[in-house]
Amino acid sequence: MKHFGPTLQVGLVVAAALAVHGCAARIPTGDPQWETQRRQMVDEQLVARDIRNADVLAVMGRVPRHEFVPDALRGRAYSDSALPIGEGQTISQPYIVAFMTQAINPRAGQRVLEIGTGSGYQAAVLSDLVSEVYTIELLPSLAEEARTRLERLGYPKVHVRTGDGFYGWPEAAPFDAVVVTCGADQVPEALFEQLESGGKMVIPVGPAGGVQRLRLIQKGPNGEMQSRELLPVRFVPLRHSGS
Repeated sequence: MKHFGPTLQVGLVVAAALAVHGCAARIPTGDPQWETQRRQMVDEQLVARDIRNADVLAVMGRVPRHEFVPDALRGRAYSDSALPIGEGQTISQPYIVAFMTQAINPRAGQRVLEIGTGSGYQAAVLSDLVSEVYTIELLPSLAEEARTRLERLGYPKVHVRTGDGFYGWPEAAPFDAVVVTCGADQVPEALFEQLESGGKMVIPVGPAGGVQRLRLIQKGPNGEMQSRELLPVRFVPLRHSGS
């Protein structure tokens, strides 16, 4: 006999969160295969591992990931893997998106900075959990595609900028959290400075092309950097303008 206790309990919590956030209208009304695949993704890739934040699970269960991948790869949108999105960039696997989101413990009323917009998927996930998302993409073509996609899908709380994410978005700072979706050889000082006191940053740190360590950074009450390693990862590198 199968044991459904913990999974069923999480499922009920997720259902409650869906109702509270009033998110049913954003679930696509087309082919029901996508809703089924999202549910399987949440159950098999997230709940079955260590994602326990009910709000994060609810959002991952409703954001249409297939809209954020190239048409030719839609059939693999909910697979447990990163996928190419063009320009040498990728959309992270669902588990990593959920893990990084859960790590910063996003809440209503917060403002979050994302570095590395890519297709816009991580920004969409964050925007259903916080008040505003500011996201920066170095590559103009990806930035414009993400901006258009997010507008079309109904994510008005996401502000997209084309630029060098290494320097952050100073005029919009401070932020409650920073999510960096590309690997850096060190924590960029500008991004840490733009954190609110007590704010959190999740960032892959390590050599380009090698294994990096996903780190959770928190700004202490006196502005000190508190850091701990979370897990090994491999991300595309954080690039500077002209590099």
